[in-house]
Amino acid sequence: MDLTAILQILESTIRMSTPLLFACLAGLYSERAGVIDMGLEGKMLAAAFAGAAAAAVTGSAAAGVLAGIGAALILSAIHGLASITFRGNQLISGVAINFFASGLTIVLGASWFGQGGQTPALSEGRLAQTPLLDLFGIEDSPLLELFLGHGTLVYVALAAVPFTWWLLYRTRFGLRLRAVGENPAAVDTAGVSVAQLRYAAVGITAVLCGLAGVYMSMGLNTSFQREMTAGRGYIALAALIFAKWKPVPALGACLLFGFLDAISIRFQNIDLNGIGIPVVIPGQFTNALPFILTVIILAGFVGKAIPPRAGGEPYVKER
Repeated sequence: MDLTAILQILESTIRMSTPLLFACLAGLYSERAGVIDMGLEGKMLAAAFAGAAAAAVTGSAAAGVLAGIGAALILSAIHGLASITFRGNQLISGVAINFFASGLTIVLGASWFGQGGQTPALSEGRLAQTPLLDLFGIEDSPLLELFLGHGTLVYVALAAVPFTWWLLYRTRFGLRLRAVGENPAAVDTAGVSVAQLRYAAVGITAVLCGLAGVYMSMGLNTSFQREMTAGRGYIALAALIFAKWKPVPALGACLLFGFLDAISIRFQNIDLNGIGIPVVIPGQFTNALPFILTVIILAGFVGKAIPPRAGGEPYVKER
């Protein structure tokens, strides 16, 4: 493998890890506030559809981004009402959102566009692919593309990591958010609304899931396709557990999953005859690598990961 191929794999790693990073940080905010969100997959899927549909109709990428975030906010509001206001089971609420988004996007796509649940291919409304290279008029090269050849949302996702660290560990809001996930009664005793903080976390989760979804349908691809998230919401949750609910390790975990995705795309079949092993690894195995790693992580081979103590527990204010 030459240097150009290695740089291309690394560049693809960054692109493939971007939606995972958005979703992983989304889950981080929610679970740090004590709200388990299994609905990351559904929010991403709904945002991907709404973004691509709005961009196809209006020809505006900005309209697509806003529509995607709006769709994720609606589903997050439903999850918030079910799990915070009505104190329902958070796991069931999240899974229900996934099923709802999966079916609704197919039905609406088939009804509105008549393309089997897909949206029309974007031309004008697609997100810019290499804005920095285009801005400075730099000629494409594998090395420059690795650092500068990405869409705006890629850099937004990378910048969100230090911003999340600062917000959670260096601000009053972050202190309260983490406290709500550990001991909501103590936060309530201090005169701070537990429900408001949890709704704020769920709202931030929606925005990040919206960005993840629109990046997939308007950045990585040129249209929405059925079930295009392909389990990335669940992989993001696995990355969150791998990172032990911390933002900087979350970046490393998402890059690892993105690298496996890039490998599966680059090498459909891996021939080991060149190194003296008479084996050809089929493409199905490389495609399954991210999910195999997910199972390994969830099986507990990453050490003891302790979630927020109040995670998944509805808070009932004592009278």
